[in-house]
Amino acid sequence: MSTGHEGPEAERWLADTRASYDADATSYADEVRNLLAELPAEQEVMALFAEWVRANGGGPVADVGCGPGRITAHLRSLGVDAFGIDLSPRMIEVARREHPGLPFEVGSMTQLDLADGALAALIAWYSIIHVPDDAIGAVLAGFRRVLRPGGLLLLGFHVGDASRPKPQEDGESWPESYVRRRPPSQVAAWLDEAGFTVEAHPTLTSAARTLGGVLLARR
Repeated sequence: MSTGHEGPEAERWLADTRASYDADATSYADEVRNLLAELPAEQEVMALFAEWVRANGGGPVADVGCGPGRITAHLRSLGVDAFGIDLSPRMIEVARREHPGLPFEVGSMTQLDLADGALAALIAWYSIIHVPDDAIGAVLAGFRRVLRPGGLLLLGFHVGDASRPKPQEDGESWPESYVRRRPPSQVAAWLDEAGFTVEAHPTLTSAARTLGGVLLARR
C-alpha cells in the first residue's frame, strides 16, 4: 500500500510522526507488548468490537496506525480478519517480525490505498492523536470511504484539552511525536460531520495510563 501524495502541510506532521516512530520502533514495541493484558477495560472494548464485526457479517478489518501489531494480532485471536497499516516502515518491520504470517503494510491514514467500501470495519487505536485538527475531517472522510455501508469504526484517543509533545517517564522510551488530547464530545462532533453515527462512547484508562476516550461509530 502506498503512502499517497500528501501536500506540504500534511507532509510536515506526517514526516515528524514517521521519523519519531522509526527512531524508537523497537523500544516502543517493548513498552507496549504486554500492555493489553494489563488493561481489562481495553480488552472489553476489543471484545465488543470483534463481536459487532462478526454480527455485521464479518470481513476485512484495517488496523490503521497499527505500530508493532499488537492490536492486529489480538483482533485476529478474537476471530477478526484484521490487517495492519502504519506510516512507519520500521514499525512495520517490527510488526512482521513479532507476528509472522500476519499482513502488515506501510501506508498513511491520509491516503488509504484501499478500494471504496472494501472494509467491514476500521480501528484507529491511539493513532489519530498525531493528526492536527485541520486534517481530522479529511482523515475521517477517508475512513468512511473505505468502509462498506454499515461498517464499523473504532477510535481510541487521549482525552483532554491540551496538545503537547508526549512526556517520557523514567525507564520509558515513547516516541516524542506531538500528541493531541481532545474532549470526546469534539471527536463525536467530527464523526457526525463526516457522516458517522456514534454507537458507544466509554472512557477508560488508556495505553499511556491517562484518561482515554473510545468512540464506536457506524458508517
